Amino acid sequence: MPTTGRRERKKAQTRRALSEAALRLFCEHGYDGVTVAQIADEADVSVATLFAHVPDGKEALIFDDGAERHTWLVAAVRDRPPGRSVLEALRRCMAARGPFTDDLSPELRRKRDLIVGTPALREYSRKLWIAGERVLAEAIAAESGRDSSDMTVRALARYVLEIPELAGAESDPLAALNAIFALLESGWPEPSNKAGQRH
Repeated sequence: MPTTGRRERKKAQTRRALSEAALRLFCEHGYDGVTVAQIADEADVSVATLFAHVPDGKEALIFDDGAERHTWLVAAVRDRPPGRSVLEALRRCMAARGPFTDDLSPELRRKRDLIVGTPALREYSRKLWIAGERVLAEAIAAESGRDSSDMTVRALARYVLEIPELAGAESDPLAALNAIFALLESGWPEPSNKAGQRH
């Protein structure tokens, strides 16, 4: 067990070194001006080691695997306070993160600005969001008295997960997010039994 623990710690350290090196180089030279080999050299690892840790390539280097964002979106739905609708819970959750908030450390702000300003990174970020469609649809279905296979539930989950890409690069991302949620709320009436709201 201690050996496994050391191995996992070493992997995490290498992954963190790669992420920090990539972010530093992307910010200094631009995403397109940096090669995988330069990132590996900056992190003092081989290119083979880089791809062993990040098989998707350099666009994946400054992201986690997306699981954390899916966890907090589902928690926002399941743990929302009484009287708050599913969509309002999701709106508040997303408004406090990423491109929609200015309450970020300088490092996170720099990373956020890099992602928003780089098409390849925005597209990779979108893939990570969309990967959570199934779990978010299941949470929405459970809280709204619907079946998770219902196309309207799946569509709503997908629309919510598209918001960062749609609104994140706007001049006022938070206003854009609020406008999209207002549109979704007008087309997603709560069930007559109010299963979609906490009491």
